[in-house]
Amino acid sequence: MVGPVAKREAVAHLRSVLEMSERRACTLVAADRTMIRYRSRRPPDTALRARLRELANERRRFGYRRLFILLRREGEASGINRIYRLYRDEGLTVRKRRARRRAIGIRAPILVEARVNARWSLDFVHDQMANGRRFRVLNIVDDVTRECLAAIPDTSISGMRVAREPTDLIARRGKPGMIVSDNGTEFTSHAIFAWAKDHAIDWHYIAPGKPMQTGFVESFNGRMRDELLNEALFFGLEHARHAIAEWTEDYNTGRPHSALDYQTPAAFAAKLTATGHHAALCELRVPACCSPRAREHTHAETLIPNGGYFSGRSDRFLGVRVYL
Repeated sequence: MVGPVAKREAVAHLRSVLEMSERRACTLVAADRTMIRYRSRRPPDTALRARLRELANERRRFGYRRLFILLRREGEASGINRIYRLYRDEGLTVRKRRARRRAIGIRAPILVEARVNARWSLDFVHDQMANGRRFRVLNIVDDVTRECLAAIPDTSISGMRVAREPTDLIARRGKPGMIVSDNGTEFTSHAIFAWAKDHAIDWHYIAPGKPMQTGFVESFNGRMRDELLNEALFFGLEHARHAIAEWTEDYNTGRPHSALDYQTPAAFAAKLTATGHHAALCELRVPACCSPRAREHTHAETLIPNGGYFSGRSDRFLGVRVYL
């Protein structure tokens, strides 16, 4: 459908090039004459537009919703519709780099209690430095609070190194109820088997070729690649470690998370810990492809389904009210 702006331009073209009258030109383009004569009285919003562009340049992969949250934190009183209009006017729309996989069918989810340290997910993401040398990052994510517990970049990470990192986390945060990973050689080594047995932790392996079963850490990997790895050029391992640590801190404490009602993971974890299991009503996202039975859990001891079965797209989730 042709909008008012295009119709005004068409009428102006007909009048200037073909020397038509305004009445005749409006009849040809099916435009009302009052619409053609209308002049907007909206304020220019110069300062707001400049700040919006500045934030969009700092956070190049943020859409208008997250930019709106950041502006609200700064005291901006404009509503989200106004921010969206300015966002569109300034041409700040973020282009999607690639299509996401979608899970098909109904699978039985792993149920996890909605509390801190209920389940951790581990996975690797790979990148290379400016000199072509490759490195990998071991990411550890809390599936309930969405916090990044650790992001360890190195050129080589063995099974013994993988076992050492959760040990340090347990000393700081406490023991997880379960750890989930894929079937990579680092996660299926004798060092991991011995570590899981010594610490009495259930280490669950996903089905081969089913990365959606570790969906939360896969989603985090996608955000890290989209917002950091694809945007930065690393000139050495120390540079990569500093940049990744800085981005991870911002992810936990500054970046609004859409699955947490645009709270930060750290703020959500603090609220979850403070309110306990029976006091807070929390809006959580449940994968659209989970079984209907899993969606019906709304009593005081409700467990949240495994995020491993989500498609990676925010529009594939259903909002479910879960009583903690």
